[in-house]
Amino acid sequence: MIDIEDFKKSIEKKSRLLGIDPGKNRIGLAISDENKLVSTPLKTIVKKNNSNFIDEIKEIILENNIKGIIVGNPINMDGTKGPSAQSANDFAKYLSNNISIPVTMWDERLSSKGAFNLSSNLDINVSKKIEKLDQNAASFILQGAIDYIRR
Repeated sequence: MIDIEDFKKSIEKKSRLLGIDPGKNRIGLAISDENKLVSTPLKTIVKKNNSNFIDEIKEIILENNIKGIIVGNPINMDGTKGPSAQSANDFAKYLSNNISIPVTMWDERLSSKGAFNLSSNLDINVSKKIEKLDQNAASFILQGAIDYIRR
């Protein structure tokens, strides 16, 4: 796992990135275009065990020519790190030990709230909002990171 500045230097100019909103049971995924302009929600994986999750991520990496992964880091609003941040950090380390592309973390404060609010502005029923929440949160995380990378 590397910091965002090293990540920025290590990825190719034209490359797709994968955004991940790690949860205990549900993992949201989003993908960027190769110019790193737009993040699009991809899917939500229901985590059964670590190997099924890693296999699915490897398949997505191959199918979409992914060159880097951004994992959401749920830092508390006051900037401290709680149990969720430690869990996300462990998740990112595990991921980086099991795949061969760069992995970094991105501050995800307000990503779930932002994703829910965004879907509230659309004409979507509550069950669909909740169903898509994890992948929309991943898209929020990834968009924030690619906006930073492009600056």
